[in-house]
Formats: sequence, C-alpha cells, structure tokens
Amino acid sequence: MIASKYTKSRNKKEVKSILRMVKNKIENPVKIITTDAHPIYENVVKKTFGYNLKERKYNIIHNVVNASQGGGFNYPIERLHNSIRHRTKTFRGFHGSIESAQAIMKGLEIYYNFITKHQAINCCPYELAVPNLKLGKNKWLELIRLSKI
Repeated sequence: MIASKYTKSRNKKEVKSILRMVKNKIENPVKIITTDAHPIYENVVKKTFGYNLKERKYNIIHNVVNASQGGGFNYPIERLHNSIRHRTKTFRGFHGSIESAQAIMKGLEIYYNFITKHQAINCCPYELAVPNLKLGKNKWLELIRLSKI
C-alpha cells in the first residue's frame, strides 16, 4: 500500500502525518516499511508503529534503501515517482498549488492501491492489506459507491 501527501518539505511533522495515514488505512498490521535513506525516517517510523516491551523489539521492520550507496532501487516507489513526473510534466508542474498536487496524488494513490494489479504480488495491494474489502469488476465505480456510505 502507498500513502501520499504532497508537501513543500519533508520534515518530521509531514512524515509522521503520512505514516499515521498508512497505519490507519489497513486492517492487518504493517510488518515492513521501506523508505529511502533520509535520516528523518528512522525515529518517526519506530515511534509511529511502536515498541513491543514483551518481545523487546519494534513492531515494524524498517527497510532502508540507499541507491547512492549500492543499496539498489525501490522499484515500486520509483515506478510511482515516474508516473507522477509524467503526469506533472503534461500539466507543466503544479504551479505552486498544493491543493492541485494533493488531488492528483490522491488519485494516483487510489489507482496504485485499489485499481492496478502489481506484478510482484500478483494482485492489488488492497487485497492483501484489507482482505475483507470486495470490489467488483469496475473497481472505480465500486469505490465511488462505497464512498457514499
């Protein structure tokens, strides 16, 4: 699953907000979070998902991908970034409009999480994260119907 929020900066408050969105969206607990190597993620990821005193470990595995140090690329996220770049290029950027950026990001988030089948997992991400959600053949229409409830 992906969560999105378009911001002008990547600070602790913004990262915490996005991670809380992810945590609140899914039924099954998140086991692994993959981020780039930005130093702000380490503490925010651990604090958001908590520490298990009984097992003496964090409730999450934080997978850090640092391409500049030979750590490879996070292909699903890079694919999403390319889609965003492609879309904003045809719009000639967001022209400083956070509201416009948020609307486009929300649409891409819905598309990636609920509409498109991912090759690596052979299903849509929602099918793993929210197994009780059943969408019909026209997933867009079904999501619109569900949003009215």
